[in-house]
Amino acid sequence: MDYVDRSYRRQFRQEDLTYFQVVVRQTDLSVGVRRDRFSLELTRWVEEIVREQRILLENYIESDPVFLQAMEPHAIRPDAPPIAADMADAARIAGVGPMAAVAGAFAQYVGRALVRRSKDVIVENGGDIFLRSTRQRRIGVFAGSSALSNRIALEIMPEDTPVGICTSSGTVGPSLSLGKADAAVILSPSAILADAVATTVGNLVQSKEDIQAAVEFAVGIDGITGALIIKDDHLAACGRLKLVPLTV
Repeated sequence: MDYVDRSYRRQFRQEDLTYFQVVVRQTDLSVGVRRDRFSLELTRWVEEIVREQRILLENYIESDPVFLQAMEPHAIRPDAPPIAADMADAARIAGVGPMAAVAGAFAQYVGRALVRRSKDVIVENGGDIFLRSTRQRRIGVFAGSSALSNRIALEIMPEDTPVGICTSSGTVGPSLSLGKADAAVILSPSAILADAVATTVGNLVQSKEDIQAAVEFAVGIDGITGALIIKDDHLAACGRLKLVPLTV
C-alpha cells in the first residue's frame, strides 16, 4: 500500500458520490458530493476556499511562529483568524499544539461550506474526515501493516452526522506521533477536535497494553463521542460507535 499517493482513497469511495481532488500546497483533499451537485465550478469554488483559509493561516503563522512549532497548547493573539482560533481551542482541550488540528480544520471548513450545496458530503484530508450524510455509510479503517487493517469499518448513521472521523498513527504516514498505534480513530461532531484528540490519544499508545486506557481517556473528553485504537492485532473501542466487517 502506497501511503504517499494515498491509494487507500480508491478503496473506500462511496458509490453514489462523485469525487474530486483539491490540492493547494500541503493541503490535499478528496471531496465527495452528490452526483447531481458536482460541477467544475464547484471544484474551483472549493479550491478558492482552501486558498483563502491557507492565506489567513499562513499570514497568522508568520506573525506568530510559535503557533507552528508548539507541541503544547498555545495562546493566540486577538487578531487570529477563525481557523487558527478553532485549532487553538481544540488543541487546548486535547493538550497538544494547535497544528495537530490543521488537517481536521481544513476538512471541516470545506465540509461545512459544501453542505449548503450538497446534502451528502465527504471531505477527507490525510485520513481526517468530515462527513455529512442522508444515508448509512461505512468508513473503512486503515491501520498499516496490522492484521486488522482494511478488515473493519465504522458504520455511521445519518442522524449522527455531521461528524468528524480523524485518525492518528505512529506507524503510517508523515504526521508526527509520539506513540506507536497503528490507528487511533476519534469521532466527534467537530473534525477539528477529533483531529487534535487523535494526536493526544495516539501519543499515549506504546504497546497493546495501553489501548484500553487510551480509548477510555478519549471518550472522557467533552465533545468526543467515540474512540477506536488498533495496535498490531489488538483493538479497543469505546463510546458511541458501531464496528462492522469491511467488504471491498
